[in-house]
Amino acid sequence: MDRHLTQSGTPSLTAYVASFATRIRALDIPPEVRRLGKRFILDGLGLSLCGAVSKGSRLVRKHLNSLSCRSDQGATVLGSDLCLAPRFAALANGTSIHADDYDDTQLAIAKDRVYGLLTHPTAPVLPAVLAIAERDHRSGEDLLTAYLVGVEVETKISEAIHPRHYQDGFHSTATCGPLGAGSGVAYLLGFDIETTQRTLGIAASQSAGLRENFGTMTKPLHAGRAAESGVVAAELAALGFTASPGVLEAKRGFFQAAGGGYDAGMIDGKLGNPWTLDSPGVSIKPHPCGSLTHPAMKVMLDLIRSHDIGAEQVKRVGVGTNQNMPNALIHHRPTDELQAKFSMEFCMAILLLERKAGLEQFTDRVVNRADVQDLIGKIDFHVHPEAEAAGYDKMTSIVEIELESGEKVTGRADFGKGSPAHPMSDEELADKFRQCARYGGLPEAKLEKALEMIWQLEKLDDVGRLVAALDVKA
Repeated sequence: MDRHLTQSGTPSLTAYVASFATRIRALDIPPEVRRLGKRFILDGLGLSLCGAVSKGSRLVRKHLNSLSCRSDQGATVLGSDLCLAPRFAALANGTSIHADDYDDTQLAIAKDRVYGLLTHPTAPVLPAVLAIAERDHRSGEDLLTAYLVGVEVETKISEAIHPRHYQDGFHSTATCGPLGAGSGVAYLLGFDIETTQRTLGIAASQSAGLRENFGTMTKPLHAGRAAESGVVAAELAALGFTASPGVLEAKRGFFQAAGGGYDAGMIDGKLGNPWTLDSPGVSIKPHPCGSLTHPAMKVMLDLIRSHDIGAEQVKRVGVGTNQNMPNALIHHRPTDELQAKFSMEFCMAILLLERKAGLEQFTDRVVNRADVQDLIGKIDFHVHPEAEAAGYDKMTSIVEIELESGEKVTGRADFGKGSPAHPMSDEELADKFRQCARYGGLPEAKLEKALEMIWQLEKLDDVGRLVAALDVKA
C-alpha cells in the first residue's frame, strides 16, 4: 500500500490520515457531529474534575510538581493550582479523565472487532488539544474541531487494527490514543501533510499500554501518557524531528507490529465518512466502572426495580457473557475500588445492596464491607453460548437471579444505558457533569456558567475563559 495510491487517492494510508487532519475545516463537519462533540467534551471536562480527586491523579501531580516544570505560559491542570507546559498538563488531565473509568467508550461495526477494542476516545485527545488551545488563546470552535479530528483518527485506527491487538493484551486507549491526540494537535498548529505524517510517526513509536494493568493506577496513566505523547510528537515534528512517513501501513509499522495487520476498508476513505461519533456512535457511562459491566448493570437495575428485589432475597445470580468480557473483567474478588471497576461480581452485588453504583459506591471502604463481600460470593460470572453467538460487536449479557423462594427472574441486554441504543439525554448528561464537578470541588457559582460555555462552545472567543470557569480554587 505504501507504493501505490490508496483507495482515497493518497500515496499512503498515513498520508491519507494526515491529509484529513490538516485539510478539514469547521464548516465541513455536520451540525449533528458538532453537537455530539460538545456532549463528549462536557463529559470529559466533568470527569477531569472528579478524577483529579483520585489518589492516582494526586500522585501524578506530586510527581509533576517535583520536576519544577511550572509555566506561566502553559496550560492548567484542572482540579489544581498547577500551570504546566502543555505536555505535562495533558498528562495530568488525561490521567484524571480516565481515573474513575467513567469516560466514554467506542463501539464497533464488525462482529470480530471486540467492541471497537474498547478505546476511550476522549481521554487521550481532549487533554492534548485543550492544553494547546488554552496556551495559544484559541477559540472554542478551534478546540471543538481539533477534538473531533483527533477522536475520528483515534477511533478509525482502533477499528481498523486486527482484534488480536486487544485480545493479546494491548490497551487501545494507550496505543491508538497518541495518534488521535497528535492529529488533533497537528490541526491546531496548522501543520501541512508532511509535518503531520511525521507527527504520526513519532506518536506511533510512543504507543504503549498493557491490559494487565487494568484495576490499578497505571490504567488511567495510559490515557494521560497517550495525551502527553500526542503533544510531544507534534511539538517535535514542528521543530523538524524526523519519522517514517508511512508508519501506519509499513511492514514494520504500527498496524503490523501492534496487531499483526489491519483491515484497510475500516479506515481508508472512511475518515469523516461517517464520523464515528455519529455512527456507530460512542457510549457515555452512567457508572464509574468498565464499560463491559454496563449491559448487565442495566438488566440488573431493571429487574431489581420491576420485581422489587432486595439483596436478602437473593440465593444466586448468574451473569453470562461472551468470552471476551471475562478477559477484561479480571477481578472476581476485588479488594479495592480500582479492582472493583473491573469486577462484574462487585457491580452486581452493589446494585442489589444499594440500587445505585456511583462515585460514592466505588471506594475501598464499600468494596471491603462484609455484606458486599458476602454477596459477591453468590455471583456466578461465566461464558454463555447465546452471548458468544451474538458477536463481539455487542456486549450481550444475560442475567438470571435465583431467589430464596425458588423463583427465577431473567433479562438480557446487548448494550448499556448511555450507549447509542439507550442514550443519555442532554439533561441527564448535564446532571452527570454537575455530579462530577461537585465531587471535584467546583463551586456552585461556577458550575452553571461552565455548562453554558460548553453547550455554546463555538461562540467562545478564548478557551482560557472556559478553563477559568472550571477553576475549583475560587
